Amino acid sequence: MKIYPKKITIIEVGPRDGLQNEQKIVSTQDKIKFIKLLANSGLKNIEVGSFVHPKWVPQLADSSEVIKGLNLPKEILCSALVPNMKGLERAKEVGIKRIAVFTAASETFTKKNINMTIQESLDTFKEIVKNALADEMSVRGYISTCFVCPYEGNIKKEKVLEVAKSLLEMGVDEISIGDTIGKASPEQVKDTISFILKSIPKEKIALHFHDTHGKALENVEMGLEHGITTYDSSAGGLGGCPYAPGASGNLATEDLIDFLNQRGIETEINLDNLIEASFFMQGVLGKKLPSNYLQRISGKIV
Repeated sequence: MKIYPKKITIIEVGPRDGLQNEQKIVSTQDKIKFIKLLANSGLKNIEVGSFVHPKWVPQLADSSEVIKGLNLPKEILCSALVPNMKGLERAKEVGIKRIAVFTAASETFTKKNINMTIQESLDTFKEIVKNALADEMSVRGYISTCFVCPYEGNIKKEKVLEVAKSLLEMGVDEISIGDTIGKASPEQVKDTISFILKSIPKEKIALHFHDTHGKALENVEMGLEHGITTYDSSAGGLGGCPYAPGASGNLATEDLIDFLNQRGIETEINLDNLIEASFFMQGVLGKKLPSNYLQRISGKIV
């Protein structure tokens, strides 16, 4: 009999990681409504925007306006991606209390994604994290391509651990281990995560899966078996990485909730309200979203 954690924390990344890869630019008001609907489902951790230069991610150029328009309850922790000190200042201006920095375990991917080596990205983050912590903000760290890279193939678990340790040493409080192109097998997840957990407490690790090859939930199960209790997901299965060829949508939050519910694991998320948020964005984008759960129930809704 498998033993699972009793409660799971979900980090909703749809408004940022989801929308950044969409061809269509979603209006500020529709983004605000989407985020409010997500919050209404019980999600307490929502990544609401990005302060990457609009030239690189035009879909999120209005993040400041979106955040200013939210007025969410205090118990909902909104976060935003920050690439540099200018981005941090913009985050401070709109009152964001949690930021995320991002690097990768693949040199080639890091270079193509943010035009830096891994070490250069870490050196940049040191100043960002130091300043954020001084302002009583908290910082999350993303590591992309932790299992398979579209350019380098399989990634060594030792490299993932090395980057994770560097982020924790500078004051990041949680590391999101990402399967950026959705090619990780459960065995790869087991191998890498069990190795990392020898050096880093499980409470500091989150998992971020894409469902490109339909393995995301199998990989979540492997994470659960290792005691990992925090998972990133995206409403409707929105998203992908614009700098990762072949990266389809993130693991859909509905699919994750349904999967966890079937195993008696508590999430405190109202699935019906979550579906409302995903259907809303599906209508805005004018296309079917990849969430299996969403499409399964589509025919049942009048």
